[in-house]
Amino acid sequence: MSSADDLKRKAAEAAMDYVRGIPILGVGTGSTVNHFIDFLADIKADIEGAVSSSECSTERLKKLGIPVLDLNAVGDIEIYVDGADEINPRLQLIKGGGGALTREKIIAAASRKFVCIADEGKYVDVLGRFPLPVEVIPMARSYVARQMVKLGGQPEWREGFITDNGNEILDVHNLEIMQPIEMEQTINNIPGVVTVGIFALRPADVVLLGTSEGVKTITL
Repeated sequence: MSSADDLKRKAAEAAMDYVRGIPILGVGTGSTVNHFIDFLADIKADIEGAVSSSECSTERLKKLGIPVLDLNAVGDIEIYVDGADEINPRLQLIKGGGGALTREKIIAAASRKFVCIADEGKYVDVLGRFPLPVEVIPMARSYVARQMVKLGGQPEWREGFITDNGNEILDVHNLEIMQPIEMEQTINNIPGVVTVGIFALRPADVVLLGTSEGVKTITL
């Protein structure tokens, strides 16, 4: 039986087929993406630069000698590779367990193709078992939490955690997200919410799922 980390590594390796020959990449955040960044070392001579979704990934890319570029200077990105905390059959995601959801969502939106890499444990029928991260402006935290209770969730403040953008995160438990697009829009519209970790308006285009039988490619 392969460990979850082995499966993440296999999914990350499979993503290399999508990025060869592409000079500027969008790079996400998290344990699976860390494997992907490590694999980039083999082709770094062909990479002009990467747009990174977090300070953590930026540091890792720079250690490899891959230039990190500002999205404002790059424009549209050909391909974005990132992980997920949950993935449903429509390739809609929950992201933000690592706290980088806002930058991840911006880069995903600016990318022509979003390749999501994950282990099979992340694939679910219905989103919401993983607590839904919501990045909030600090002064709005309690207000947004009350609104989340009205939506049926149980919000928990991620105490002691500040995002790269200087904001706070509520992790919302006990949501069963049957209509991800509607839920994403509803939470986005709450004053004080910076980003909600539902990626349904802009889902993944391809999911590479590390399984004990090998890597499974899922597209719509």
